[in-house]
Amino acid sequence: MPDNEANRFSARAARYARVGANVGGVAARIAGQRLFGRGGSEGDAANAAALAASLGGLKGPIMKVAQLLATIPDLVPPEYATELSKLQSEAPPMGAAFVTRRMMSELGPDWRGRFGSFDLKPAAAASLGQVHRATSKDVRDLACKLQYPDMASAVEADLKQLDLVFAIHRRMETAIDTREIAKEIGARVREELDYEHEAKNAALYRIGLDGEPSVRVPDVLPELSTRRLLTLGWLEGEKILGFKDEPIEIRNRLATAMFKAWWHPVARLGCIHGDPHLGNYTVFRDGGEPTGINLLDYGCVRIFPPSFLSGVVDLYRGLLTDDRDRMVHAYETWGFQRLSGEVIDILNIWARFIYGPLLEDRTRTVADGVKPGEYGRREAYRVHMALREKGPVTVPREFVFMDRAAVGLGAVFLHLSADLNFHRLFEDAIGGFSVDALASRQAEALARVGLAPV
Repeated sequence: MPDNEANRFSARAARYARVGANVGGVAARIAGQRLFGRGGSEGDAANAAALAASLGGLKGPIMKVAQLLATIPDLVPPEYATELSKLQSEAPPMGAAFVTRRMMSELGPDWRGRFGSFDLKPAAAASLGQVHRATSKDVRDLACKLQYPDMASAVEADLKQLDLVFAIHRRMETAIDTREIAKEIGARVREELDYEHEAKNAALYRIGLDGEPSVRVPDVLPELSTRRLLTLGWLEGEKILGFKDEPIEIRNRLATAMFKAWWHPVARLGCIHGDPHLGNYTVFRDGGEPTGINLLDYGCVRIFPPSFLSGVVDLYRGLLTDDRDRMVHAYETWGFQRLSGEVIDILNIWARFIYGPLLEDRTRTVADGVKPGEYGRREAYRVHMALREKGPVTVPREFVFMDRAAVGLGAVFLHLSADLNFHRLFEDAIGGFSVDALASRQAEALARVGLAPV
């Protein structure tokens, strides 16, 4: 390995070593302040800035985990969520010589001959890999996602740090037991290392969104893909935030496409794209007009048992008709235990927030007058304070990415200032919902793409 490559990766290894020391040091400081009654909002803000500084400039799973923590309401204090959401990967990309060697290791010594062209300079960077533009032998535009080296060991190291953070969180905050949340995050991040699995996820989404012209899913080129290299058709598009000042009809059109991209596969196949990050979708034009979205990156897809989705629909119907028995049945279906009437009332505070836009048959914004920076904060605080007194509650692991998708999509709708009838969009998505029908469709689709049944 040339000196510059060796230096780059020895430096990266040193950064990973520093993560453990810095996260542990900040965590100890936070624990000490809480133990002796010091800190408060000013202390939290300082600690949050220190934690963000300890993670800044890193690639790899620790960045993904940190950004994910920022999107799960009430999992970390608001000050931490604000700082973690600012984190961006700033480490240098893999150099051309190293990319060449990595491609050779994935596709063999004649790898260049399998492409029409291949740009060794990355077009985009992600937490676990970088994307290169290429063309096929028949001059078709391609996107090649190449994983950084040694990501498996980095994932395990970073997840150990996450376990430390969660353990300290459980000692300081007893309202929510985070053990199942930690298991879910670990399972999904490990899955993202397997690009063959991601290819199957993309194929599943092509089935789930078949016939929906406002959402485009890239096709996979399996002959140019491996466990650490994923080659997809390139989808040309523009950043969605570039359209936030467009006329309302355009913003509503794009918001509707976003809604369908996430919730139609849930209702049709029981799967959800668990990462509504701004970099995971772009806007495509048809005849010069912004028409819909390209849905990108299928590493973080959650496939739910049909029974979990029956709980989603039951809780929606229960809230819609004020049917408490149906609400309780939904929570029990999901695996909540020891549910007293008081705890159910507390859970319903959050449920009415998540389902709120879906319950009213009228055109509205998703926040309906709530300031964007406060979206969900008030409800999360009320739930947290109430569970401190009446809890603890163990949150089923499936909720991590369902909640994340709901809140993440809400943020997109806020950015676009979209005015939609979310109730009718949701009714259209779940119309005629049946657990048996979902189970049948899901089993058939998973078998077609080679994914294991849930």
